[in-house]
Amino acid sequence: MTVAVKPVADPAAKAVVDDLVKRGRDAQKIFEKCDQARVDEAVTALAWSLYNPAHAKELAELAVKDTQLGNVPDKIIKKTRKTFGTLRDLLRVKTVGIIEEDKKRGIVKYAKPVGLVCAITPSTNPGATPVNKAMMAIKGRNAVIIASSPAGMKTTGKTVDYMRAELKKIGLPEDLVQILPPPASKDMTQALMQAADLVVATGSQDNVRRAYSSGTPAIGVGTGNVPVIIDETADLDSAAEKICASKIFDNSTSCSSENSVVIVDAVYDKAIAALEKVGGYMASAPEKAKIQAALWPDGKLSRTLIARDADVLAKGCGLPAAAESKKFFMVEETGVGRDFPFSGEKLALVLTVYRAKDFDAAAQKARDILEHQGKGHSVGLHTKDMARGRKLAEETDVVRVLINQAHTFANGGGFDTGLNFTLSMGCGTWGGNSITDNLNYTNFLNITHLVTTIPEDKPSEEDLFGGYWKKYGK
Repeated sequence: MTVAVKPVADPAAKAVVDDLVKRGRDAQKIFEKCDQARVDEAVTALAWSLYNPAHAKELAELAVKDTQLGNVPDKIIKKTRKTFGTLRDLLRVKTVGIIEEDKKRGIVKYAKPVGLVCAITPSTNPGATPVNKAMMAIKGRNAVIIASSPAGMKTTGKTVDYMRAELKKIGLPEDLVQILPPPASKDMTQALMQAADLVVATGSQDNVRRAYSSGTPAIGVGTGNVPVIIDETADLDSAAEKICASKIFDNSTSCSSENSVVIVDAVYDKAIAALEKVGGYMASAPEKAKIQAALWPDGKLSRTLIARDADVLAKGCGLPAAAESKKFFMVEETGVGRDFPFSGEKLALVLTVYRAKDFDAAAQKARDILEHQGKGHSVGLHTKDMARGRKLAEETDVVRVLINQAHTFANGGGFDTGLNFTLSMGCGTWGGNSITDNLNYTNFLNITHLVTTIPEDKPSEEDLFGGYWKKYGK
């Protein structure tokens, strides 16, 4: 199949990229000869470059200053927790030589590098995501060049400096990790995507679409807009605490942050009271109108209010003084779709509240929300009835269904769940993605299959067609 690829308009941009690519490929050719112990040493070096408390603090402060998104304490937690968890996952797996042997099928699998990776990273996580992707790429004995969001360029540049310094310290080529130089440009990113062996895009859906249309094999992730259901069997206080902790983490910059909560009628008032008890502020109808006007001036999310502290958001929306001391803000909604902006992803400390007559109605409302935005990503349920969790998983087109969990902390990997640690969540074809999993090391490997003969495994025609012939005839 022939793919039409848009040419790079700026020759100067291509020249810069060509130089980085050559250096990256030269470094990768050296690195691919390393054994598993040396590879794991490199992965650990990258992890330490960010987990180092001094670096984590410095980069968190720079990220908030650089992007005006999130808050410093939570960014420190995000950087260290995600890095620690990812390192745990990566050190437990093999990516050099034989990684699997199935004697019954006569197949032996050998892991090979994909080569040079183009990693597109977002402004919401300009320090954590570059390291996360670099660790996974290096685990596969690849080189990586990072294309940073313009808003997070200073932070990402410093992050890459620290990764390169750690690689140099252990005697490996620094050029295993590089970054496109400022000023960031679409032409430069386009040139890199076309020159790389694999593109991994996290961030805007425009970036994801461009990655998939680059002509290079690509992995993109989808839009988050997580709805969470509270049913009548739920522990309301526990649900409220988890929703609050997750919603306010890093001022809702995470794609896994709860954007809507759907509460069944039988416990609606009690659930709202529990959410207010943990710091939620229920906006009146006039206050809801003020929030909408401030958060979506000219129909687009306000860059001056998204991912800001609660008091800043309250003042910016013209809410009363009593609201400024709250942790997050609730607005009641009934509709879903383009005419109801609160039904979409907000990247702000605003939680949309829906009321449903029963669990089935709540599940349908959650599906309606995801159909509008966030399809494929995830949904949550607070319940004591696991049959409902299974029903939700069977009937909802999402990759992840989380039960009784704080979404932001569990969706991208947790120490009490089996999901891989990551900062990039695949959403399947539902979300326009090629993966239905958390981005992980396997996405950065090529696999060679050594195939030997086995005793013949050929059933008879009757074994395969018998049932069909009996029912329908030959």
